[in-house]
Amino acid sequence: MSATTTVRDRRPHSTRGQVPRAPAARIVVTGTDTGIGKTVFAAGLTRLLDGVYWKPVQAGLEGETDTEAVRRLSGLSPDRMLHEVWRLKTPASPHLAAERDGVAIDPEALLLPSTAHPLIIEGAGGLLVPLTRDALFIEVFARWGAPVVLCARTALGTLNHTLLSLEALQRRGIPVLGVALIGDAHPDNERTLGAMCSVPVLGRLPRLDPLTPQSLEAAFTATFRRGLFVAEDER
Repeated sequence: MSATTTVRDRRPHSTRGQVPRAPAARIVVTGTDTGIGKTVFAAGLTRLLDGVYWKPVQAGLEGETDTEAVRRLSGLSPDRMLHEVWRLKTPASPHLAAERDGVAIDPEALLLPSTAHPLIIEGAGGLLVPLTRDALFIEVFARWGAPVVLCARTALGTLNHTLLSLEALQRRGIPVLGVALIGDAHPDNERTLGAMCSVPVLGRLPRLDPLTPQSLEAAFTATFRRGLFVAEDER
């Protein structure tokens, strides 16, 4: 054996007297459509929970990616941003972007990572966006079994889109923490969703101008409590 060889003790460490640590919370952030602001919401939520962010499938690499945007807006360190599993060049539905890149997405390979902090997972587009010609993202969410926050617009069309999305989630037995509205105030839509949704309307994140880490944190903490998403004592 050379002098530089290290021999590791492979005996299991004793856990006698230790309290097993519960796994950190895992929350999926998805939306009723694309472009509704779920990346901004995910950044605010990751900051609120002092969590870890993961965008498993990124379609479109020009400019700032969603992971880069969350890193900037959350103000968290780079180690809180997990690497994407698939980074696709074309800004399109993942199934089409993958085909144009000559890449085959394997939905079964998407497994939830273990983290020491709450894990915030952002989907791509809406709930039923195809990952392949045969698989939808919502089917991966169902396999994961992690609770979902459904982001929805406040504007015209949101009633239909939100209720349809909730129906799709519930048909597959996916737990839903609630609906997060994003955009300008629309009192009747907010009131109607509150009355017709089978899950809570968690609050409304307003349109922010300018959108900065400071303005996002202030708006988020003014609207959403940590206890809406995880147990108050959970870290």
